[in-house]
Amino acid sequence: MRKPNLKLNGAVQRVLAEKDVSRRNFLRMAGGGALLAGAGTSSLLYAGQAQAKVKTNAHVVIVGAGAAGLSCATRLSRELDGANITIIDRRRNHYYQPGLTLVATGVWNVDQTVDRNERYLPSSVNWVHAMVREYDPDNNRVITDAGEAISYDYLMVTTGLQVNHSAVEGMSPELIGTRGIGCVYDRPEYAQQTWTAIDKYTREGGRALFTRAPGAMKCAGAPLKMAMLTESRMKERGNRARGEFHYLTPGTSLFAVEATNEWLINNFAERDISLHWDHQLVAIDADARRATFQTPIGRETLDYDFIHVVPPMSAPDSLRESPLAAAEGPARGWLEVDRFSLQHARYANVYGAGDIVGTPIGKTAASVKAQVPVAVTNMVQSIAGREHTASYDGYTSCPLITGLGKAILVEFDYNLDMVPSFDFISPYEEHWVPWVMKDRLLLAAYRAMLRGRI
Repeated sequence: MRKPNLKLNGAVQRVLAEKDVSRRNFLRMAGGGALLAGAGTSSLLYAGQAQAKVKTNAHVVIVGAGAAGLSCATRLSRELDGANITIIDRRRNHYYQPGLTLVATGVWNVDQTVDRNERYLPSSVNWVHAMVREYDPDNNRVITDAGEAISYDYLMVTTGLQVNHSAVEGMSPELIGTRGIGCVYDRPEYAQQTWTAIDKYTREGGRALFTRAPGAMKCAGAPLKMAMLTESRMKERGNRARGEFHYLTPGTSLFAVEATNEWLINNFAERDISLHWDHQLVAIDADARRATFQTPIGRETLDYDFIHVVPPMSAPDSLRESPLAAAEGPARGWLEVDRFSLQHARYANVYGAGDIVGTPIGKTAASVKAQVPVAVTNMVQSIAGREHTASYDGYTSCPLITGLGKAILVEFDYNLDMVPSFDFISPYEEHWVPWVMKDRLLLAAYRAMLRGRI
């Protein structure tokens, strides 16, 4: 794996000096992962100091061994004394999904995003190599796809979400990397195959379409990053004049935070990236290289040389069709939790964290970092018979990469208020610091999160 090169040039040092951040302090923060450790701390509102280990013989089941699941397992094993902890997930590989946009645009090698779950799972945690087929919260049990019924006293749901390629007619994962089709989501190999398609497009040119899925989705900034990084890559190669860029969204804005939305609209105009509002991708003809969009005035079909497909996303079918899913409202189909405590709204012994929860915002790794301590703390307090004292304020973060070597760091909460963690990084200006964080620093901090260190 590539070693971070943190040598700062003269221009960088001047920027830091203007922000009262010395080179030494920056390197100190970078080396320890503190650049992420400080993020989102406002979302933890504790009443009192940390408690001693809680003695219990409770059986705690965690469903899902992604970022949220491993982080929960680490923290629960540390905070409970005598508990029987089981994690259920068939996947042995662990994917660093925040790095997939960098793989898909030729910045990272794919092996930088692939790890093993066993490296982060405490030895005291029982690992069931299966997937949950059915949730039965009325009887405090889950049933695996192997037919095994596993009972629990407390359940932590951290399954992540499901990418529904088939929701776009004619689309399938097998097409990624062929016939001008890319899709950064879900797996490192898809990101690698997407780079094959982008590499070809940025050399040859033509019309590029960048889409966004309707509804809740993982890292809503990723489609924007893909458009901007591809445009930047093409400009770097001296071929920008050969490319026609279009960004098509099913809504009427680019970003939830209004100031960021306005910045992006202006930036896209400056870069000659055409915006198409109220355009939802519904079908793709890979052989003809045509994409069909549903619009308020009917269907529109566009030819393309490259298209970045963002399929609709949902909770996994087993959860979406279970009693644990919200039956109505904006959270319909997602795990129905209280947005602050992350406790289930109807089943008091069920908690959740990560992409699966039906909170208004927050399907990012940064949200996982802020949510997991809240969900774990409140579950532990419930096991101990105490009141909840931790609250999640909706913190989420997006290092919004605008081009090779530059980005803006957007951090906000449920109120869509900016909550910057670092006073030397403006959320309204492009600069190198968020790029360095994304490219060189956040992976180490992510691994520290999996181990419950931050």
